[in-house]
Amino acid sequence: MYKAIRAVALCGTISALLGACGKTEAPVSAEQASADAAFQKKLQEQLLDAKPGSVVEIPAGTYHLTSGLTLRGNGVTVRGAGMDKTILSFKGQVTGPEGMLVYASNFTIEGLTIEDSKGDGLKINDGDNITIRKVKVQWTGGSKVSNGAYGIYPVKTRNVLIEDSVAIAASDAGIYVGQSNGVVVRRCRAEQNVAGIEIENTINADVYDNVATNNTGGILVFNMPNLSQPGHSTRVYKNKVDKNNLGNFAARGTAVASVPAGSGIVINSNSKVEIFDNDVTDNQTANVIISSYHSTGYYTEKGVAAGYDPYPKAIYVYGNRFKGGGDSPDGLDLKALKIAMYGISGHLPDVLWDGYVDTKLLVKGVLPAEQRICIQDGVDVLNADGPNKYKNPSKDTAPFRCELAKLPPVTITQLAAQS
Repeated sequence: MYKAIRAVALCGTISALLGACGKTEAPVSAEQASADAAFQKKLQEQLLDAKPGSVVEIPAGTYHLTSGLTLRGNGVTVRGAGMDKTILSFKGQVTGPEGMLVYASNFTIEGLTIEDSKGDGLKINDGDNITIRKVKVQWTGGSKVSNGAYGIYPVKTRNVLIEDSVAIAASDAGIYVGQSNGVVVRRCRAEQNVAGIEIENTINADVYDNVATNNTGGILVFNMPNLSQPGHSTRVYKNKVDKNNLGNFAARGTAVASVPAGSGIVINSNSKVEIFDNDVTDNQTANVIISSYHSTGYYTEKGVAAGYDPYPKAIYVYGNRFKGGGDSPDGLDLKALKIAMYGISGHLPDVLWDGYVDTKLLVKGVLPAEQRICIQDGVDVLNADGPNKYKNPSKDTAPFRCELAKLPPVTITQLAAQS
């Protein structure tokens, strides 16, 4: 069902207003370069010397750095003067793949911008009790395959809070949380990325009150093979997922390179996913896509681990507000499917399912009640019949008219402390 479309997109109106498009800077003078070098040396020393309870303050200003920063101390707060006041520019980066790399627990990073890093913007590798607040990561030259893959990027972490943050123009995912447990992403904005917000192989995640607009895909909940854990139990709610129609500019061979432009919320090979109370509008392929690993086209050369489950299960979509979308799907297969089922002037329904199901679990042709895909509120669904190459797609919504037990809210240390 998926087909990779790679295009370098022009910056949109919203990003232009945010100052993230086609940004040019005056050449850095020798005096400024010397000051930036001294600042960089001092800041890295502060980060390396920081002890539990330390607060590393970064004053307002734009600082041009030539190497990535590293934090390894637990219990540290890194605080800028504000998201648009403290700007760490890595446009001239020579060493280090990330803008900032963190190996630590019980830390907070807040009130700053990281821009134009060679690789990932802010990468957090392992750690517990992590708070990212009012942080912007962006690439200022627009959406390009040469941009770093990930903006805000915690992986193999626990108790993660990402709030009031912004990610722009990552060539993979703007805000990505992978192989983690206990995650809240709230009140963030993601735009001009391939994937706006992505939750991958993660257990217990709440994604709410975010805006995902002008990405290739707005909000993704994925399970990939051959990783440290499978993901499940994600709630996606109270988000605005609007006009995610940006041409896919991901690097060839990456998982998100297969995401069709015009994808609102995408669930791939994940289970126990609840999508409710969202405003999902004008995503030109489909407002919601539910799919299996079998339809993605990014099979790994190493094969797939024997225990990997490629099928979406226990997916519950209810109480959302859908508008528009489905009118100009990406890729020849989906275009042909739309015309065949709904005519030239028609549109694909709000929910598109690729039709792959774990046949070993079927009882009289039906999945067990707790593993079904349930779509409420009279929302139309198309079973694309991917296993048979779209020969017999079905508009029958009866198999999806069911209910599932609702997931509990995610509880993490940071939120418990606020209550």
